[in-house]
Amino acid sequence: MERKRVYTFGNGKAEGKADMRNLLGGKGANLAEMNLIGVPVPPGFTITTEVCIEYYELGKDKVVELLKADVEKAIANIETLMNSKFGDVANPLLVSVRSGARASMPGMMDTILNLGLNDEVVEGLSRKTGNARFAWDSYRRFVQMYGDVVLGMKPTSKEDIDPFEAIIEEVKKAKGVKLDNELDVEDLKTLVSKFKAAVKAQTGQDFPTCAYEQLWGAICAVFNSWMNERAILYRKMEGIPDEWGTAVSVQAMVFGNMGDTSATGVCFSRDAGNGEDLFNGEYLINAQGEDVVAGIRTPQQITKIGSQRWAERAGISEEERIAKYPSMEEAMPEIYKQLDAIQEKLEDHYRDMQDMEFTVQEGKLWFLQTRNGKRTGAAMVKIAIDLLHQGMIDEKTALNRIEPNKLDELLHPVFDKKAEKQAKVWVKGLPASPGAATGQIVFFADDAAKWHADGKKVVMVRIETSPEDLAGMAVAEGILTARGGMTSHAAVVARGMGKCCVSGAGALNIDYKNKTVDVDGVTLKEGDYISINGTTGEVYVGQVETKAAELSGDFAELMALADKYTKLQVRTNADTPHDASIARSFGAVGIGLCRTEHMFFEGEKIKAMREMILAEDAEGRKKALAKILPYQKEDFKGIFKAMAGCPVTVRLLDPPLHEFVPHDLKGQEEMAETMGVSVKEIQKRVESLCEHNPMLGHRGCRLGNTYPEITEMQTRAILGAALDLKKEGIEAKPEIMVPLTGILYEFKEQEKVIRTAAEELFKEVGDRIEFKVGTMIEIPRAALTADRIASSAEFFSFGTNDLTQMTFGYSRDDIASFLPVYLEKKILKVDPFQVLDQNGVGQLVRMATEKGRAIRPDLKCGICGEHGGEPSSVKFCHKVGLNYVSCSPFRVPIARIAAAQAALED
Repeated sequence: MERKRVYTFGNGKAEGKADMRNLLGGKGANLAEMNLIGVPVPPGFTITTEVCIEYYELGKDKVVELLKADVEKAIANIETLMNSKFGDVANPLLVSVRSGARASMPGMMDTILNLGLNDEVVEGLSRKTGNARFAWDSYRRFVQMYGDVVLGMKPTSKEDIDPFEAIIEEVKKAKGVKLDNELDVEDLKTLVSKFKAAVKAQTGQDFPTCAYEQLWGAICAVFNSWMNERAILYRKMEGIPDEWGTAVSVQAMVFGNMGDTSATGVCFSRDAGNGEDLFNGEYLINAQGEDVVAGIRTPQQITKIGSQRWAERAGISEEERIAKYPSMEEAMPEIYKQLDAIQEKLEDHYRDMQDMEFTVQEGKLWFLQTRNGKRTGAAMVKIAIDLLHQGMIDEKTALNRIEPNKLDELLHPVFDKKAEKQAKVWVKGLPASPGAATGQIVFFADDAAKWHADGKKVVMVRIETSPEDLAGMAVAEGILTARGGMTSHAAVVARGMGKCCVSGAGALNIDYKNKTVDVDGVTLKEGDYISINGTTGEVYVGQVETKAAELSGDFAELMALADKYTKLQVRTNADTPHDASIARSFGAVGIGLCRTEHMFFEGEKIKAMREMILAEDAEGRKKALAKILPYQKEDFKGIFKAMAGCPVTVRLLDPPLHEFVPHDLKGQEEMAETMGVSVKEIQKRVESLCEHNPMLGHRGCRLGNTYPEITEMQTRAILGAALDLKKEGIEAKPEIMVPLTGILYEFKEQEKVIRTAAEELFKEVGDRIEFKVGTMIEIPRAALTADRIASSAEFFSFGTNDLTQMTFGYSRDDIASFLPVYLEKKILKVDPFQVLDQNGVGQLVRMATEKGRAIRPDLKCGICGEHGGEPSSVKFCHKVGLNYVSCSPFRVPIARIAAAQAALED
């Protein structure tokens, strides 16, 4: 059967429906669905995502040939329903051409409105509607969009503005007006002819006049935009595969720019910033859709309450608000009632927060799009719990609605209230995406990327952002724009990324050429610090102090829900009592990795440690270790106390010794003095520790087996701390972990030292304590011989960072030299140090677990590499049957949700 490439919709009928988003894209599927449930949608058709893939395989000409008959038939269907004709002068049909992937990618791909106009048709449209200004305004917009998107009219350098915007500014200046909508018919005619001349000058070709030529140009441009730089970058950030492709939806135009009874807007069924159950949005009278999103005119609020809140923030009196900025609820009460009813209907139908676009043409309301709205982490949690309480979704759905990684936004610091009160407000804008951010001002995306690579924190300051700025927005701490409302590109993309954003701060005067920005005489330049509060819209000069976030009751309820369904436990990687307490407050049920070496790097400890390493013999080492013992014991006491009653896995000394010794002359002189030997002698010993490949060298259990006195001291410190706490009535559950085992006998040798030291200590103290001895599986040989190792080891913990390194043969420290190329060429899909390689490293984990439990059925297994907090890796650990994952404190809630989702998937 011939593949169906075009699906039509209109007049309450549709060939597609909501669950066909893989084929029709999110937009196409929802346009079909809205028709089926009785929402007024302008008729049109959707070209499938499969055609996008064909486009890249077969090329443009072949695809146009394949589509030609179907597209012409679908256009005829729109002509019938709209009672007008495509390309006709007397009664013209105009269409819009939009992209729509199966996952929402706001603003990343291209849109063209008012397609079908030329010099004759614009006159016909003018006569038909009796509204010349509207006709020429639509034509001006069409030439501008088509020139930009299809003919590639872009600024020639980053300091320049868009060539079309430059012409508009020039015409407005000559006329002495500020806003686009103050231009009259003659001005608009001037714009069109200047635009067309600019197109000819820059591209060398005339602007196309044939409606079908325009249509094919636009359809192919949308397919091309699937592979534009910003779309590729966005997909990389969101983990959207290239092979999905985009659909193209072609729809009859309805016009929001036909005068004062026409309007256009964007709205949300709930607040996308904080999740409040309040209908909200923005609209513009006598405008087209792009105006609201592009942020060229400041839009008005849809609801009266939204308008009042906005005016209060902007310092505008109620009288002035009603006169100049009325809400749609007040200015167009009938339309507002219909809009409110439909948004409620759509939310009830999809059972999720909706982000909708609409147009009012001469008093008639049309819906152009609905989709599940992008939201911040805080809104995501609140909306899921509210929908659960409102009976719209069940517990399992609520848990599955959470994107685990987005919880990250809730856990990070906010501005300290006291510090914020003392800070000086520099400018105020709209609170477009919540959070607190401090950083140095940069004006361009490529500068932001460069500064970020140099380890600087930056805040991007723009007149308005466009999709071209994506790379800069991705690395910025926050985003500040002079133009645009709560539904502008900057706001929507920032919310999706979990970035703090303040938009529409109109008092900003930005000079891209000199890289400065001024507010009422206070001028800041690139590199100056500012702090922005995306929750209030306030921006401060300088750096404002932050404090830990306070978590809401909804968050606690969500976590309790996760615990109800999860099977996999979540522990934390923590080396200090402070980290242990944070993790415990986030719900960690133990420590899966406590690295002892991190405790050696302070003051007196490092001196004693160096003395031990540089000693000539075992006697000298023992003397130095005796000095370290009390420090180690105190450290463990603090950690066991913070984790009272919970298991704590302590890894014995792991890194190579050269990491601890002084490599600078000053440090070497200090050590020579402490130890009473010559500097030359110290230098000789430091050099002798140098290894060509230290990651594979004298470290881990190899160290403990050559210098058993180190293992002995650490055992006494760990168990001594637990015994001290037992006297205080505090329960410690130590698990001693031998790192880097590859051979059973390596482990047995260390176990013998540990158990002997423990027995000696218990005898001295006259008391005992339960403890376990296990190993870290991070060498492929250990995974292959796990059944042998399990005959002695009481638990396994997979160190997946090293296991990945040794399985791939990639050095963790040097992978950056080739990883970007590997990702670009798709040799690797993701960085294996961030996302567990399930086919290779994962199979070693699975095999070691199965082999180990065949010998010791109650063998406790967990992972403690970076992967322990990465959702897809956590789900894999659940599948393999591990007991726990361990991750950094701030990732504990993320792992808990991922673990619950994994259990639900079963």
